[in-house]
Amino acid sequence: MNKFTGVDYYNVESLLNEEEIMVRNSVRQFVDDKVISIIEKHYREEKFPNYLIKELGELGLFGITLPQKYGCAEMNNVAYGLAMQELERGDSGIRSFVSVQSSLVMYPIFTFGSEEQKEYWLPKLATGEKIGCFGLTEPDYGSNPGGMITRAEKVTGGYKLNGAKMWITNGTIADVAVVWAKLDGEIKGFLVEKGTEGYTAPEMKGKHSLKASVTSELILQDVIIPEKNILPGSKGLKSPLMCLNQARYGIAWGVVGSMMTCYDSALNYAKSRIQFSKPIAAYQIIQDKLVFMLTEITKAQLLNLQLGRLKDKDEAKHTHISMAKRNNCEMALTIARISREIHGANGILDEYPVMRHSQNLESVKTYEGTHEMHTLIIGEDITGWSAFE
Repeated sequence: MNKFTGVDYYNVESLLNEEEIMVRNSVRQFVDDKVISIIEKHYREEKFPNYLIKELGELGLFGITLPQKYGCAEMNNVAYGLAMQELERGDSGIRSFVSVQSSLVMYPIFTFGSEEQKEYWLPKLATGEKIGCFGLTEPDYGSNPGGMITRAEKVTGGYKLNGAKMWITNGTIADVAVVWAKLDGEIKGFLVEKGTEGYTAPEMKGKHSLKASVTSELILQDVIIPEKNILPGSKGLKSPLMCLNQARYGIAWGVVGSMMTCYDSALNYAKSRIQFSKPIAAYQIIQDKLVFMLTEITKAQLLNLQLGRLKDKDEAKHTHISMAKRNNCEMALTIARISREIHGANGILDEYPVMRHSQNLESVKTYEGTHEMHTLIIGEDITGWSAFE
C-alpha cells in the first residue's frame, strides 16, 4: 500500500502552525497504522473496533479543545478539525465515535454541567474509560427536534424520564447518555447512566451505511435519575443545538478526509489502469473528473480553515458552520461517486475504499442536519425570512 501523503494543491499546510501539523500527522499515522488494515473487515462484520478506544484516548482526541484541568488536550479548533479529517479518511464510523464523545457528550457536560459533573465525567471520557452518547433525535422528530415527546417529571429526589430516541451513535456501548427531554414544557439535558432501571439501548441492525459504527435506540420507561444528573445550565432548544453546531463543525472537516482518500485512490488507479494502450489518466474525460475532484477538495479545505480560525476567535456563526457542513458533505458524496466511476467495476470491491466511503457519506450528509435544513438555515440568515414553516 502506498503511504498517504495528503492532498494539498494550494499548500494549505503553509497556513497551519506547528502544533496543528503535529496533530494532523500523528492522527494520520494512527489511521495508517491502526485503521486502514482492519476497517474493511469490521465494516463487513458490522462491528466497531472497540480496542481502538483506549489508543484514541491516549492520542488526546476526546474533548481535544477542552481544558487540561479536566484531562483534555486544550488544542484549538483547527487542530480538532484536522484530527477529524484524518480519522474520517480511515472511516466515518471512527470519526463519528470521536465526534460524539467530544462534541455531543463532553461539550454539553462542560458547557451546561455542574462542576461536580465536569470533574467526575470529563477525565473519564477523555481517556475513553467511559463512553457517552447523545439522545436528541426521536422516531418521529428528526429535523424538528423541538417537537420531541420525551418527558421529564420532577419526583422526590430526582426526575422520572419517559420516551424514546433513535439513530444514537454509541448508544449500546455508552456508559452515560446525554438525554434531552421536556421538563414542564422546557427542554433540559439529563445524564442517564447505563444500568439505570427502565433504560435500555438496543443496537439497530440492517444498515447499509456506517456499518463499522454502533447505532442504537434509547428506550426510557419510568427511568428515575437523581437530582444531581440534570445539566443545570441547559435551557431550551438552544442548548442541544449548540452541541449540534460542535458536531457539524467536526463533520465539515471529517468529510474532507473521505474526499481525499477517494481522490487519491482514483488518481492512482487512473495512472495504472491501461485501456486502449495507455493509462486512463491520459484521457480527457478522466482528467476532467480528477480536476473537478481536486478543485472541490481545495475549496473545502479553505472553507474549513477559515471557519476554524473564526471559531478560535469566537466569531463563527452557526450559519457559517451550516455552510461548511452543507457544501462539504454534498461534495464528498459527489466525489465518492465520481471516484467509483473512475474505478469502473473494480470500484465496488473492498480492495478499494471508495464504495465504503460512498455508503457512509449517505448517512453523514443526512445526520446533524440534512442538506435541505442547512439550506434553509443559511437562507433565513441572508433573506431575513424563515422558510421552515
